[in-house]
Amino acid sequence: MSGEETATITIDGKKLLEHTPSNPAPLGLVATGLTLVLLSFTYTGFFPVNSMILAMVLAFGGTGCLIVGVLENSNGNTFATLAFGAFGGFWFSFAILSILPQLNLATAADPTSLAAYLFMWGIWGAVMFIITLKISRGLQAIFLLITLLFFILGAGALTGSSTLNIIGGYLGIIVGLLAMYVGLAEVANEIYGKTMLPT
Repeated sequence: MSGEETATITIDGKKLLEHTPSNPAPLGLVATGLTLVLLSFTYTGFFPVNSMILAMVLAFGGTGCLIVGVLENSNGNTFATLAFGAFGGFWFSFAILSILPQLNLATAADPTSLAAYLFMWGIWGAVMFIITLKISRGLQAIFLLITLLFFILGAGALTGSSTLNIIGGYLGIIVGLLAMYVGLAEVANEIYGKTMLPT
């Protein structure tokens, strides 16, 4: 998500190192995508939320996206800083929502509050989608589907509809795979020095 640029490190006017910063966005896309696919399996009924899901959410989805957000900030990429920083916060908040009730530190979120949580993320996704209209088709598709995903899961939480949750689960798998594709395509295009895969 960042343009080609060269960073030069100097001390007392003497050049010590010159390098091209790497693009951290693929890490964030793959972290979000892989974590989302596994989480979405719980909505489709393949398995329940367990320690594997929480480990992925915290160690890869949450931590990975926050690290990418910080790196993108250093690169001066405001959009990517917001996108990955917010996704990192989302993953951590999701884990906390699951963990706190288990530790008797807070009551579990009721359907109304959980729906409000998901709807607010849906609104955020919708605004981000509008912003991506100036960027790439891949990101447009990701944020459009993420927006639909949050609203579907929010409606499922509010109504208790298992059908909506299952639909959301399969949509989440699609979004996750798409995010992984875009992230890996960016790496492939950079390695080969040409557009091998469209993003």
